[in-house]
Amino acid sequence: MNASDRPLQPVAMPEDWSPASWRARHASQQPVYPDETALAAVQGELSQLPPLVTSWEILALKKQLAEAQEGRRFLLQGGDCAESFSDCESGLISNRLKVLLQISLVLVHGLRLPVVRVGRFAGQYAKPRSTDTETRDGITLPSYRGDFINQPEFTTEARVPDPRRMVKGHARSAMTMNFVRALIDGGFADLHHPEYWDLGWVGHSPLSNEYRRMVSAVGDAVKFMETISGEALHNLNRADFYTSHEALLLPYEEALTRQVPRQWGWFNLSTHYPWIGMRTASTDDAHVEYFRGLRNPIAVKVGPSVTSEQLLRLIDVLNPDNEPGRLSLIQRMGASKVAEKLPPLIAAVQREGKRVLWVCDPMHGNTESTSNGYKTRRFDNIRSELEQSFDLHAANGSRLGGVHLELTGENVTECLGGARELTEADLERAYRSTVDPRLNYEQSLEIAMLIVRKQGQIAAPAKA
Repeated sequence: MNASDRPLQPVAMPEDWSPASWRARHASQQPVYPDETALAAVQGELSQLPPLVTSWEILALKKQLAEAQEGRRFLLQGGDCAESFSDCESGLISNRLKVLLQISLVLVHGLRLPVVRVGRFAGQYAKPRSTDTETRDGITLPSYRGDFINQPEFTTEARVPDPRRMVKGHARSAMTMNFVRALIDGGFADLHHPEYWDLGWVGHSPLSNEYRRMVSAVGDAVKFMETISGEALHNLNRADFYTSHEALLLPYEEALTRQVPRQWGWFNLSTHYPWIGMRTASTDDAHVEYFRGLRNPIAVKVGPSVTSEQLLRLIDVLNPDNEPGRLSLIQRMGASKVAEKLPPLIAAVQREGKRVLWVCDPMHGNTESTSNGYKTRRFDNIRSELEQSFDLHAANGSRLGGVHLELTGENVTECLGGARELTEADLERAYRSTVDPRLNYEQSLEIAMLIVRKQGQIAAPAKA
């Protein structure tokens, strides 16, 4: 029996943990609110609002991630670098969903595996910053930390952290989740009608013909199975879809952490799949303290500065019982460092028999600034890190089980290269991100096709 087939068993809950125990630790990347009484009042209000997700959805995802650890599924995690309140709009949400569905179709078709679909949305309203303040023309103000906290405009009023924005963020997360669930339950993800997922602006994409051949092949397969069975395959008319975000703003996460009837332990009910960012992943940090008591499946970003000893200690704190599906390691090394930095970490995890899901984030380690002042990423570097990661895991007896992408369904020009060979001059045409550059539809689809080709190359020698 595979680990993921066994019923979920209780693990040892930390006796010294509570949703508020993080407050005894150093908390990095937190805003300084001018009114602590107002902050406490907002937390009390949030704690009474309905949750955004359910415990049974969380546990279903954990089981699927356990299967991904064993190579029986592949994780696709993607969405905006940081959501903004103004982006809580039906067209933007549906386009984002269309891109993720299209990528998952390419992966299902090419990998011959079920895909775990996780959106980086419905709560990705807070972002870590390199410095606490920003200076322009001799004026210094608090840094913009995401719409959960303050506003991007460079004014004193806009940059003051406002706890009421957490309530606004919860409402927009709820609206986003409600719309996504309605689309999915209404047949938006129906494999009988993948044309629902088309994005109008990509009709002349260099990749459109290849994608449409895949759609046709999937459609033919569905018709064949229905012909053989003599009835419609109704289980193809919807798809499981989960949410994730970096659980950065601890007062918000604490307020949404609850116990539920007929379940043991504590669940973060703001999202299915929270993760810890690289800047807050120290075992002594408040974020690790908060995460260690959750029953959610969790993830942690792993950068090039992490040593094998640090990683193993972090794994022991976050998953002391080696529970299947519990912990994902999202590696983000950079194309120039991954070959040197990743193998020792893989070897340490393999040696100690730790159950983790390795996921590649080829975005964050490849960020740079251009001569004309734009923050961007080169598609060639994104592709290189992803390809190297597949090879390095295979060479070290491990498995890369997922990908974590910042992407959008909009016609943006934020990352250089790709199918249309975007240049620095193109960035000025449609650069819309307020934080990090995202892959557009064509570049995202190209990544999906790359994953399929790479997995095929790795599988071929194994079969031989």
